[in-house]
Amino acid sequence: MNELRKIPNVGKATQKSLEQMGFFTIESLKGVKAEELYERECAIKGCSIDRCQLYLYRAVEYWINTPEPAPELCRWWNWKDVEENDR
Repeated sequence: MNELRKIPNVGKATQKSLEQMGFFTIESLKGVKAEELYERECAIKGCSIDRCQLYLYRAVEYWINTPEPAPELCRWWNWKDVEENDR
């Protein structure tokens, strides 16, 4: 299995997108912001993609940059946009 597929929520399509952006390892994603990944993928595809991909990238960012990530927070739907006062 490809190393990127070890990241929760990363399937074949997201793996391909990450590789198109130049990310081939988990280490290469450390410190990269979800919003940057989302914007880069939109630019590569030439259109705005579903915001669920941004939520997925937020979960990826959390998982990669957190020493002991909580399993509940590794689920992409926990990273949807919320009002600032709801956090």
